[in-house]
Amino acid sequence: MSNKETYLGDVQDVNGTTVSISLSKESLTGFVYIDGQGYRAGQIGSFIRIPIGFNDLFGIISKVGASAVPENKVENQGHGNRWMTIQLIGEGARNGVFQRGLSQYPTIGDEVHLVSEKELKNIYGQPDEPYFVKLGHISNADSIPALVDVNKLITRHSAIVGTTGSGKSTTVASIMNALSDSEKYPSSRIIILDLHGEYGQSLQEKANIYKISTDTYSKLKEKKLYIPFWALNFEELCEISFGEFNNEKDKNIVMERVQKYKLESLKKYKRKGASADTLSVDSPIPFSIHRLWHELFIEVFGTYYKGRGGNPIDNLAYEIDDDGNELKGNPEEGIPPIFKNIVTDAGEEKIFNLPGSLNIGKQLLLLGTKLRIPRYDFIFKPNEWMPKPDGEVLQDLDGLLKNWIGSDKPVTILDLSGVPADILQTTIGVLLRSLYEALFWARDLSQGGRHRPLLIVMEEAHIYLNDQFKGMASKIVQRIVKEGRKYGISAMIVSQRPSEIDSTILSQCGTIFTLRLTNAADRGHITSALSDNLDGLTSMLPILRTGEAIILGEAVKLPMRTTIEAPPRNRRPDSQDPIVYDKVEQNNSQNPGGWGIKMEDNPNYEELVETWRSQNPKIDKVKN
Repeated sequence: MSNKETYLGDVQDVNGTTVSISLSKESLTGFVYIDGQGYRAGQIGSFIRIPIGFNDLFGIISKVGASAVPENKVENQGHGNRWMTIQLIGEGARNGVFQRGLSQYPTIGDEVHLVSEKELKNIYGQPDEPYFVKLGHISNADSIPALVDVNKLITRHSAIVGTTGSGKSTTVASIMNALSDSEKYPSSRIIILDLHGEYGQSLQEKANIYKISTDTYSKLKEKKLYIPFWALNFEELCEISFGEFNNEKDKNIVMERVQKYKLESLKKYKRKGASADTLSVDSPIPFSIHRLWHELFIEVFGTYYKGRGGNPIDNLAYEIDDDGNELKGNPEEGIPPIFKNIVTDAGEEKIFNLPGSLNIGKQLLLLGTKLRIPRYDFIFKPNEWMPKPDGEVLQDLDGLLKNWIGSDKPVTILDLSGVPADILQTTIGVLLRSLYEALFWARDLSQGGRHRPLLIVMEEAHIYLNDQFKGMASKIVQRIVKEGRKYGISAMIVSQRPSEIDSTILSQCGTIFTLRLTNAADRGHITSALSDNLDGLTSMLPILRTGEAIILGEAVKLPMRTTIEAPPRNRRPDSQDPIVYDKVEQNNSQNPGGWGIKMEDNPNYEELVETWRSQNPKIDKVKN
């Protein structure tokens, strides 16, 4: 291939990585063939090369026509439409070895050439390299596979963004299937925070699925998700259990009680790595929060007989049931004691309130409610991790972590669709903080992240990483994206609203998969987070097709517009658009519904109520 075939024009202006090119009258125009391959010269987003000695500089066309004329040449340009603006992105030797960044810049008069598909194949790499995963192919170039460098993808963090319906969930499923290939990556380790229960169907053969409310009829073999309350640090425990305290004094008193209970438990049941000298209120030591709640409830609400000697606790005035038993409550079930009303009438034994320093009545009533409601059992009654009154447990945290990040399957799906809305953000923060701390302290062990890195996929990240929410999840994710690389902990942020995600978090993502984005604020947020000056490329985001993405960043040699290869239809996430009307399928009995299909004569709305009450959308399907 001669240089004449690919010649476009000459460099006329260089401003940092932005280069202005005047097109030659003899350069390519319209549709041409090079090596039997058809090209349209001057397409926005296509690549060019500038030969300099034994190297080539590579760039992307961002502007074409009059808008591409440099400001200092606008007045004297008779043919202002024959200009291009190029954003330089890297350089490569003539043998095809490409690297990001520049060691030199072009000069005035350097020739600019179109990059052919043959040259792109050499730059993008070959699919037989084990550190590349194939996600699809380059759009409009089916013969060039879209390859992503696993090393850079995992260690440098990543983000997948796109408007609802752009193919975001399908893209995540495709990436997860590629990364969990047991032959290529037998030790891959991935955790997905699934807020809507989308990925169980898609990854069921490669994943363990943990869910708060499992269904015995389910074909997905879901397991119960438990997060023991005693594994939370004190701030997290307060958020989930007590809510906000009225003042620091009350909070400090509760902190001392938690510390006391943990110390008593540790003295009775030794825990490796913990001692009385090193124990803190944040140490994950089992203790009975039910017993603590009962004790605090008595102190705050208890009434006492006046004038009796001995310990005040022995003088409590409980109500009596019909059988003559005192109503002392049940700590394990969260049932509070019932006390007699204060009596001041003459002739009766007087009952009085013991003056107390605690003002946490509202907080204790809230905690008691949560101890009784089954939806919170995954935290307050965590089965084998449920402490007895003295702190004894059947299972320690090693069993929990082995289930999550040490099982025989590469993927663990934590289905959070059943988590109560009031504690969702804190629960996510607890999960992320626990995983981070476990791998941080185990960084030199075989189970740690340095020897076996962990990828954490955070679906619907805008819900809990919003820069207006200074919540625990946002704080720990900021720490993960800043420091996690050193300890083998990687984040993959998935969101339909990148503009709502904390800018610190998004700016640390080395690779970004951008699907269709129609909102200008979202596009601006992505553009500002990119290390390359690729405004022209990101301006294409509103017109991307469903399932098409622009991949930018460190995991790809060049930014590329990619058609993602979707998983088989029966292995796609449960997030597909419903069919309103399909003229092809309207007479097909296999079609489940739509406005073009006549409804059954007697729809069973009892099933609707059953799924609503059970909080399980699949219960009506799996029974059959």
